[in-house]
Amino acid sequence: MSDHTQDVDRTDPEYRAWLKEAVRRVQADANRSADTHLLRFPLPAEWGIDLYLKDESTHPTGSLKHRLARSLFLYGLCNGWIRPGAPVIEASSGSTAVSEAYFAQLIGVPFVAVMARSTSRAKIELIEFHGGRCHLVDNAGEVYAAAAELAAETGGHYMDQFTYAERATDWRGNNNIAESVFAQLRLEPHPEPAWIVATAGTGGTSATIARYVHYMQYDTRICVADPENSCFFDGWVHHDPDAHCPTGSRIEGIGRPRMEPSFVPGAIDRMMKVPDAASIAAAHLLADVLGKKAGASTGTGLWSALRIVAEMRREGRSGSVVTLICDPGDRYLDKYYADEWLAAERIDPCPHRAALEGFLAGGDWAEG
Repeated sequence: MSDHTQDVDRTDPEYRAWLKEAVRRVQADANRSADTHLLRFPLPAEWGIDLYLKDESTHPTGSLKHRLARSLFLYGLCNGWIRPGAPVIEASSGSTAVSEAYFAQLIGVPFVAVMARSTSRAKIELIEFHGGRCHLVDNAGEVYAAAAELAAETGGHYMDQFTYAERATDWRGNNNIAESVFAQLRLEPHPEPAWIVATAGTGGTSATIARYVHYMQYDTRICVADPENSCFFDGWVHHDPDAHCPTGSRIEGIGRPRMEPSFVPGAIDRMMKVPDAASIAAAHLLADVLGKKAGASTGTGLWSALRIVAEMRREGRSGSVVTLICDPGDRYLDKYYADEWLAAERIDPCPHRAALEGFLAGGDWAEG
């Protein structure tokens, strides 16, 4: 975060008027947006287990990160960090930057996204569509320093989602994602889910959900699914805050090369490591079962959720499980849904797809 409190007079009536209008516009966006849907994934009725997906792809900017971006902008504005005319800079793997570009345009400030060159072209085009500019670096691990340097050079504000995601959102309620899930489950057969499965990019979503569950004294457990080339799983297992991974994640939006400050290991109950091929197989399965393409981060969560369903079935337990649709698949048609990209990356989702189909058909889980 760049602290430029000396650059503007906070008592200036023009600044206060600008700030009030900026906050009003961001809050008005929430009023215009309906809540996202909670979709049922069909499972055999005799299992006594319900699986739901919270469809965050229906936000105005198409992803779970719309909630985070709104919270980060309100946090930055109310702290006096975002100022008229000064750019907002963000380090991102794509979806957060799309949403932040939207809010920057909404309040009339410039926006620059610092991202790895491997980010999907569709995300880059969406950032530019919302008036943002993209600054590309060669390696995902370079985004932090490059964003901080750009903020210093331009006199702008480095939003730093990886630090502030877990504190910008009010985890006690105020229409956060956890409160929404429990409200939508109220009339379902199992209104208090046995498990909620999240994936981690910043770690802010899992922290919000876990804290809300503990605050409300629910018995729900929280599982975080982690892809290949991400350090969160190892850091959690070994209680190592310095864990790192030298290679960037192929599953855009989740997985990080370092233990991010917003990831709160002590709040969650379990982690699962998911092969990238399994993430993509689950995303393909979702498209066929619900007719809805989603990104591979959704597949990472769905694979883990179905594994938990298999465990519950094996143990003879009924209940419900919830996971998330993080963003739409049309952003990744040239990656996770393209045979050429899968071949180039030497990813074969077919064995994992067969495992999923076998489980849904017969109830027995066999790894792909």
